[in-house]
Order: sequence, then structure tokens, then C-alpha cells
Amino acid sequence: MNDKKALLGELSIDDTQRDTSNPLARWIVFATVAVALAVSGWFWFVSAVEPVLVDLVKAKPAVGQEKPRGETVLDASGYVTARRQATVSSKFTGKVIEVFIEEGVHVEANQLLAKLDNSSQLAQYNLIKAQLKASQSRLLEVEVQLKEAELQLTRTVQLSARQLASQSELDQAELLVKRLEARLASLRIDIEVGESSVQVQQQRLDDTEIRAPFAGVVIAKSAQPGEMISPISAGGGFTRTGICTIVDMQSLEIEVDVNESYINRVKSEQLVTATLNSYPDWKIAAKVITIIPTADRNKATVRVRIAFLESDVRILPDMGVKVSFMEDRPVAAQVATEFKGVFIPSSAIVTRENENVVFVVKDARVEIRQISIGLKQGSQRNIRSGVEAGEWVVRKVTPELSEALVDGRQVVAI
Repeated sequence: MNDKKALLGELSIDDTQRDTSNPLARWIVFATVAVALAVSGWFWFVSAVEPVLVDLVKAKPAVGQEKPRGETVLDASGYVTARRQATVSSKFTGKVIEVFIEEGVHVEANQLLAKLDNSSQLAQYNLIKAQLKASQSRLLEVEVQLKEAELQLTRTVQLSARQLASQSELDQAELLVKRLEARLASLRIDIEVGESSVQVQQQRLDDTEIRAPFAGVVIAKSAQPGEMISPISAGGGFTRTGICTIVDMQSLEIEVDVNESYINRVKSEQLVTATLNSYPDWKIAAKVITIIPTADRNKATVRVRIAFLESDVRILPDMGVKVSFMEDRPVAAQVATEFKGVFIPSSAIVTRENENVVFVVKDARVEIRQISIGLKQGSQRNIRSGVEAGEWVVRKVTPELSEALVDGRQVVAI
């Protein structure tokens, strides 16, 4: 115990050894401690406050976002149409038991949409299978009888050779074998027919399950459980003619009617700028697919099909759209090259201390980034630097939200 006290005494600092003559060192220590406490308090505050609800959008690369350049040679209006759209129905009249979809739901090809009452089809299927089993049993019985008749014929032939059996007995034995062979062949055909009938009835049973013909989005649900459905109209108004309507959103295009006097200004593969009536500031790159080779004599117009060069969830079937056909130049001469970096909504950009910044969200926390702004394209703004493609940024920043968003602030996407 005394040895430990002696050792502790050696570790103590004598008052005469303390350096109290340098105030700068004391201020450095105090400042370091104060900064550490301030940083700790800041991180404690940021992590302790309630997360902010924000709407996020992913920065899109500027590659492929170029817009066509050149003069407009013709303007027209039309509608967004889907090349693949189907009202899914059943192959026969039946009662709906279950429906597995709702409007707005994305479905895959061959996905189960609804079930019909299959009690009659199932009973018929079981009956045909039972008949097939009976035919197979009769086939086994005739095979045994044929084997017995063949043995009897062999013995009769041997007896006839020794003059111990009459010709009549030999003829009867031969005819019995032939009769059983014919019956055996008939039963084999009956079994083939029965197997085909089972396959047909299995298909009818499968037809009670209504499946999606292709991948798409359900835009209309037409039937409910308990209702009758038929592939043709029953005329009474109580029988539905379809389960739902599916649209392949990847097949959306534009159809416009061009006055036949100006159709000479339109060519296949011609670049087009499309503007949806719902988003007048959004310019969509497109091109002519084909010109339908016929004219409408009543309206004196020719129909033109136009393909979107970019897909977007905002483009919906039957939307009104205005198109501008660009002058026929090589594509390289019509494409602007000033876009670099990424595109984000203009509402995501705010100004702080004369600097343009955006709020990037990583791991549910905010990072304030200074950015370099490029040209504007509709509601989108080209960001040349400061944000990488694929990063999430706050879409719409209000003054109140801007004050609440600081570096490290926790957020929750809505």
C-alpha cells in the first residue's frame, strides 16, 4: 500500500512546475474546448429535432435531353394514343368470383386479373377424366382377352394339324382373335379421343382465370365480384363485356391530323417538338413515325403518327398535345449541344448569400450544395456542376422549408 502511494506521489505535478506565465496557451485550450462543445451541441440539436418532410426528385443526366433546333415549318394539334390497349374479357359467359386489380395498378403479362365461377367446368372435367379411366380399364381387359384368344388359336392350329380339331373350330379361333384386335384398336382410339377431351376441358377450366395479355397499367375496372360477364353484349345492361382495360404505357404516341395542303412539309423521321396541354412549359422531343397513306375526304386531312423520344409518367393516354414540325435538316445540325451535367426542377434551386444552392439528400440527411446553373428547358433547369446524375434533391423549396433545411438535418421523403 505504501509503495502505491509513493508511485502516485511521483506522478503528481508540483505547483512550482506549473506554467502559468503563458496566457496564450490557456486561451488556445479554452477555445478548443468551446469549439468542441459547440460542434457537439450542433450535432445534438440536428439529430434531436423532428425530421422535415420533403418531396424528392432524382437528378436526370443531361445526355439525351437535347432539344431540337431549327425553324418550325408546321404546327398541328392532336392526342396521345396507345398502340397497345385492350379491354380484357372472358371467352364465355360466366359469373365473376374474384377481381384482383384496381385502377392505376401495373400488371405484368399473364398476371391473374380475375376468376370466374368454374363449378360447371370442373364437374365436366372430372366426368371426362372418369370416362377416360374407364376406357383405359376396358383396354386392359381386352388385351388380356386377346392374349387368351391367341393362345387358344395356337392350340387349335396344332390340333388341326393332327386332325384332332375341325376346320370350323379353327375358323372360330381365328375370327375371335381378329374381333378382339379390332376392339382393342377401337378402344385405343377412344382413349385418344378421351385424352383430347380432357385437354379441351382443361383449357375451358383455365379460361375461367382471366389473365393480362401484356404488361401495362389498368385504366378502367369494369366488373365486380358477383356480376355476369360475357365476351359479347347481352343487350340487357346487366352483363358486363369486360373485366378491365389495360394500356401499355411504353406504346404511347401522338396522332395528329394535318391539312392535306401542308402534308408535303411532313416527312418520316422528321424531328418534332411536342407540348402537352397540361404542361405548356415542357417541350418533349419527338419524331415522325409514318404518314398514314390515306386522306379524310370530309376533313381534308391526313393522319400522322409521331413517336416520343423520351418516356415520362406525366404522359397519359388521350391527353391533348400540340406539335411543331421542325425544318428538314440533318439531325446533327438540329441538336443543341449546350446541355451538360444534369436536369432538376427549377423549384429546387434557392439563393443563399448570393449563391445558387440545392438541397441534396443522402442517407436521409441534407447536404447543401453550391451549383452552376445552365439553360432552362421548360420547368427543368440544367445544372452544370454541383449535382451528380441519380442523386436525390428536394423538389420544391419554399422560404419556410429553406430556413428549416440545414447541413445534417434529418428528412423524410413524402
